[in-house]
Amino acid sequence: MIETKQDTISSGFEAKVWKAADILRGNLSDSQYEGVVLGLIFLKYISDRFEQKFQELQGDEYADPEDKDEYTAENIFFVPAEARWSKISAAAHLPEIGVVIDDALTAIERENERLKGILPKNFARPELDKRRLGDVVDLFTNIEMHDAGDEKDLLGRTYEYCLQQFASLEGKNGGEFYTPSCIVRTLVEILEPYEGRVYDPCCGSGGMFVQSAKFIERHKGNLRKISIYGQEANPDTWKMAHMNLAIRGLDANLGNVFADTFYDDQHPTLKADYILANPPFNLSDWGQSALQEDVRWQYGLPPAGNANFAWMQHMIHHLAPNGKIGLVLANGALSSQSGGEGQIRQAIIEADLVEGIVALPSQLFYSTGIPVSLWFISRNKAQKGKTVFIDARNLGTMVTRKLRELMPDTDIKKISDTFHAFQQGTLEDEKGFCAVCTTEQIAAQDFILTPGRYVGIAEDEGDGVPFEEKMTNLTGELKQLFEESKKQEEEIRAQLKKIGWEV
Repeated sequence: MIETKQDTISSGFEAKVWKAADILRGNLSDSQYEGVVLGLIFLKYISDRFEQKFQELQGDEYADPEDKDEYTAENIFFVPAEARWSKISAAAHLPEIGVVIDDALTAIERENERLKGILPKNFARPELDKRRLGDVVDLFTNIEMHDAGDEKDLLGRTYEYCLQQFASLEGKNGGEFYTPSCIVRTLVEILEPYEGRVYDPCCGSGGMFVQSAKFIERHKGNLRKISIYGQEANPDTWKMAHMNLAIRGLDANLGNVFADTFYDDQHPTLKADYILANPPFNLSDWGQSALQEDVRWQYGLPPAGNANFAWMQHMIHHLAPNGKIGLVLANGALSSQSGGEGQIRQAIIEADLVEGIVALPSQLFYSTGIPVSLWFISRNKAQKGKTVFIDARNLGTMVTRKLRELMPDTDIKKISDTFHAFQQGTLEDEKGFCAVCTTEQIAAQDFILTPGRYVGIAEDEGDGVPFEEKMTNLTGELKQLFEESKKQEEEIRAQLKKIGWEV
């Protein structure tokens, strides 16, 4: 398959699956349709992985293909006989196909503790057109995986592509479970999570973990050297995350249940080496009144009407001695003074925790037009007493009329190279793009962290044409346009007069 440069726009296999599966939509809501499509992709994935191993074991006279341990030893889910794709495929056009799929998913959960309570068992509901469901089962049955690339990677990409499409369809609500992959990749390329504990306290569908794994694979690292911890409050999204990670072959601890991170921390003793997060922007009514004495508010009690600094302090609380944080926040957190936020931000800066701020361009999200920035926080900064500011608002490429993306080989590389040069002490300020500032310089700006205050405005190099010459050319062009406009006006009047209308 030929991959495009864009993360979200694909003309390959993933898009074909999405388009073909669209026949299932019918009268289903986006959220119902989402569960059906993602559930089928997941079922096909674990079935195919099992079948591949099953065939291998059949060729081994000393192995038992029905021994569950043969599969779990290689991180492959065991699929009992009644749940295998061959049975589902055979029932594709029977009226009870929905029941067959639900029973298969129930059987898989029964045999695999990791999947218990995770899989969407709602294919038998009356509003799901069983004829269309059978057609989609046929689609997945007839997919030629070997023509499209490595199957594990292929279905993983397809799952991620469908998540992107659902985020786009659901608009504002889509942002609750999906962070654009170019933003996640920027965080990961800067933090470089090669090994250790990786944590996301509001993990959505698990995109931070998937990108961390991709980073390790790109750099020939060892996935076994990272441990994944996450938490998610939305039950459907929590289940999505489990499936997304399982389809990538990633083992993760996402807590025993879906739960509110502030009220029911699923990892209370965790000290993470890397924390990556895109918490809900400017979340109000997060429950401050019941948590006023919480140990996490080391730098000040966050205001009741905005959880931005509650999320940040929760992450700092869970940070290992050499740990690093990369998080996405609405730009208001850079400068807000309301509700004590200014004092909290000042305390965090004076503790020498803020390593860098990156201002992002607009239109990166499906869900919101709110301008956002990346915060990088470190317990053990490479450059003590200094912070790097990067103004990346002019980067990115419009891939649709409404959506912009940061390109990996240009935009993201430029941002990450700049950050790493700062860490190495070799970065030179670039007017309008980046600047290294001391804590004293930030204090002089009232502890406001808006990058534009520090990087300034790039000098206009101009085009070398003298002002007088430029104005002569422009006024000449304008005169021509006026004359053309007058001719067109006269022509319109003449045509109207011919049909009996005077203007």
